[in-house]
Amino acid sequence: MIVSGESSGELYGALLAKTLKDRNPEVSIIGVGGERMQSSGVNLISMISSSFGITEAIKTYSEIKGTFKKVVSALKSFNPQVIVLIDYPDFNMKVAREAKKLGIKVLYYVSPQVWAWRKGRVNTIGKLVDKMAVILPFEEEIYRNADIPCEFVGHPVLDEIREVINGSGFRIQDIETEELKAAVRKELGLIPDRPVMTLMPGSRAHEIKRLLPVMSDVIRKMEERYPNYQFVMPIAPNLSHDALSLMNELEKNTDHELRFRRHAIKTLIASDIAVIASGTSALQAALVGVPMVVVYKLSPLTYFIGRLIVKVKHISLVNILLDYIDGQGLRVKELLQKDANIENIVEELSRIITDSNYRNEMVSQMTKVRELFIDREASLRVASIVEELEAYSNV
Repeated sequence: MIVSGESSGELYGALLAKTLKDRNPEVSIIGVGGERMQSSGVNLISMISSSFGITEAIKTYSEIKGTFKKVVSALKSFNPQVIVLIDYPDFNMKVAREAKKLGIKVLYYVSPQVWAWRKGRVNTIGKLVDKMAVILPFEEEIYRNADIPCEFVGHPVLDEIREVINGSGFRIQDIETEELKAAVRKELGLIPDRPVMTLMPGSRAHEIKRLLPVMSDVIRKMEERYPNYQFVMPIAPNLSHDALSLMNELEKNTDHELRFRRHAIKTLIASDIAVIASGTSALQAALVGVPMVVVYKLSPLTYFIGRLIVKVKHISLVNILLDYIDGQGLRVKELLQKDANIENIVEELSRIITDSNYRNEMVSQMTKVRELFIDREASLRVASIVEELEAYSNV
């Protein structure tokens, strides 16, 4: 069984399911996820129902409660040899407790952000899981210091990037080359010799609602300053009805030269610059070497409480990883709440475009981030761990 709770985790579950099916064609997998997991061979018992923040979580509480009941019922009837829990800690910790009662092997894939807040969860996790498979290098030490079996497996986002690049007839080593960029632009129906800016307002309805109007204004201003640019907005998989409605409304009413595309990785590979909601997409952009500005807006209450309990210097994973690599050098600009406005965003984009030294230094920093993951294949290694736990459960 594979249980994910939101769009990024669902992608990791899909990549893992595909790898497991390739290695073990007869394996039967059920889970909680979305379209990508389903197309990778997972028999879904429920669709993902994620939320983020205090006010946002209230709206989906009953849906999440119903999903939990379905998962518990499936644990008993399907009796999986191994359950893979992907991030989504408040939900998945409860699932782990139920699986443990039934003697099912538990692999937690993608750690909760214990390094940012509620570090005490480490001990609780250790009592409920058989192994941790973490995707950030500094997480391994946290669990090993607590005597919890743990392995840094790499990041599945790079698995997806590698798969996309190979599918376009190139290799991972071709990242950032003009040949790859031009080929992917052609695939997306873009003009190969004109620069591209990507805008990614997130995958949750509340993110899109707050960031879409700002990004629309940014396009208008950038069109005036840089008329040669092409503007693209990927449509994330598994969007809620509300989120899709917001995107459709923009597409219907916009007079911008804005194109909507289904494939985020290809769009980023084709891009010269990006405006991205903080989250997995910012890491995707860094791994393919796209200079960016990171933006985010939450409800005032959620942001206030978050500032009190989250103990990190940066919100973007790109900057957090750069701090881990070294304490020096350029960091990606983060614009939060009221600072995520058209003036600040356009100013930063213009600096990236016009200041070649600044741009080159940002790209150089992103190369350092990519080097943390380039030699690892997360989905392949996690599939191997699942097989090891399965073999152990049969002893």
